[in-house]
Amino acid sequence: MDFSKTLMNTLGIEITTLEKGHVVATMPVDDRTRQPFGLLHGGASVALAETVASVGAFELIDQETEAAVGLEINANHVRGKKDGIVTATGTVLHQGKTTMVWDIKITDEENKLICVSRCTMAVVKRK
Repeated sequence: MDFSKTLMNTLGIEITTLEKGHVVATMPVDDRTRQPFGLLHGGASVALAETVASVGAFELIDQETEAAVGLEINANHVRGKKDGIVTATGTVLHQGKTTMVWDIKITDEENKLICVSRCTMAVVKRK
């Protein structure tokens, strides 16, 4: 997949592990991902979480006839982060025919929890 012209590229998101039902990605905390007060932007964390769920869901569907799209996402931002790298680890909790539910935990370099998210993906037929 070419991610060069996507939000992933803009935010510096890199997929480091891609397995069926398990995805790990990193994102820098820098000028691209901080809010005006100098902390990691909650929206950037949500974008990272949904990216992990989307890429993970894509690996579990029939890529010729189906697509996976975000249906719902929530996030709890539990700790601030000013710089460095955050890592999102996503695990599929439910894999159905038309929906998937992903659990995503975002941690810092010391494995401290920054954000926890749950993302529901819809599996739809390609037109």
